[in-house]
Amino acid sequence: MDAFWMPFTANRQFKSAPRLLVSADGMYYRDDAGRQVLDGTAGLWCVNAGHNRQPIVEAVQRQVATMDFAPTFQMGHPLGFEAAEKLAAMAPTGLSKVFYVNSGSEAADTALKMAIGYHRVRGDAARVKLIGRERGYHGVNFGGVSVGGIAGNRKMFPVALPTVDHLRHTLDIARNAFSRGEPEYGAEWADELENRLLTLHDPSTVAAVMVEPMAGSTGVLIPPKGYLKRLREICDKYGILLIFDEVITGFGRLGQDWASNKFGVLPDIMTCAKGLTNGTVPMGAVLAKPAIYEAFMAAAAEGAIEFPHGYTYSAHPLACAASIATLDLYRDEKIFEHAGEMAPYFEEQAHALKGLPFVKDIRNLGLVAGIELESRPGAVGKRGFEAFVQCWERGVMVRCTGDVLAVSPPLIINRQQVEQLFGTIADVLRTLQ
Repeated sequence: MDAFWMPFTANRQFKSAPRLLVSADGMYYRDDAGRQVLDGTAGLWCVNAGHNRQPIVEAVQRQVATMDFAPTFQMGHPLGFEAAEKLAAMAPTGLSKVFYVNSGSEAADTALKMAIGYHRVRGDAARVKLIGRERGYHGVNFGGVSVGGIAGNRKMFPVALPTVDHLRHTLDIARNAFSRGEPEYGAEWADELENRLLTLHDPSTVAAVMVEPMAGSTGVLIPPKGYLKRLREICDKYGILLIFDEVITGFGRLGQDWASNKFGVLPDIMTCAKGLTNGTVPMGAVLAKPAIYEAFMAAAAEGAIEFPHGYTYSAHPLACAASIATLDLYRDEKIFEHAGEMAPYFEEQAHALKGLPFVKDIRNLGLVAGIELESRPGAVGKRGFEAFVQCWERGVMVRCTGDVLAVSPPLIINRQQVEQLFGTIADVLRTLQ
């Protein structure tokens, strides 16, 4: 195990007691001891249609035997255009231009460059500042880390983008503890954008505001009612682009296709990844309003490259084949609709944990929930990690982020599996010290 430097992992701790997954099917993994493990995290927020789905498997197998790779720099292949048309057709109405990348991190940095470039090609080159949000996560590249608001991701890499500031986060346990769905209080936190940040920076210098509609990686932070609509209004007032990071929330996670549609707020640019291929082949995408695309086209000389950006594997043939099959599967099996139908029972079972030892708050929306535990003095995250390990030992995989247990199962989950998921968490909570 020495050669593999594992990502976002306590390597020494893991390698002393490995947790190894060797196969997967439907709602379950199997580990190296042959145990069946319920997937309570959709892999890493990405396997929305469940594991080993044959239409996706077969599409990738066919494609790798037909054409393993094709460049998209000054060349193209049919699946790239087909995949983009299919994604644009199911995207929130008004976001019809698709730029392919390979991950959520790349999507975030691409969206930021697109926003700054958009203002520049329109002759508004002073707009270079970017505003993110505390406890936001936009991947691990320099742009995403800079706009993101996770202290632990930033402190080791102090050379960040210089023209960035942050809104406060939206978590308000004092007023909103144990909210079911969108919290009642906190829409006023959006006004900080206008009252503090734009007053400080001058709105004519701000290119974009980037937020996750729901912050997943820092503990499932649900937006208060009206919060996102207020951000949209302020951005419109000052000519600032609004970017939604839907890497986690896209493709049915909140019980509807997109968070943008769930909350009735259309961004100017949106990122997605994870569920785009059901996790089978790395892929991400940036979706933009036509006006943004047309601004780049209009500004460039005839024959010039309009947007000097991209990746070797943008619109990789295998990823495109996986994406087409995945989006078809979502549609044919009505997977998003199933998620919406399961959401009330999922919520009921999640909130049944209230009153168990150390449960400080429970937050949920659609098929995602965060169970926040009281931290041990001087040992933040220890109790959450112990709960994560004990769930694993009992045959259920959850995530821990600090002392928050995050659950986000494949959207094909049934009632019995919901009961197994939260029943196991309840058993573990009763044993924690």
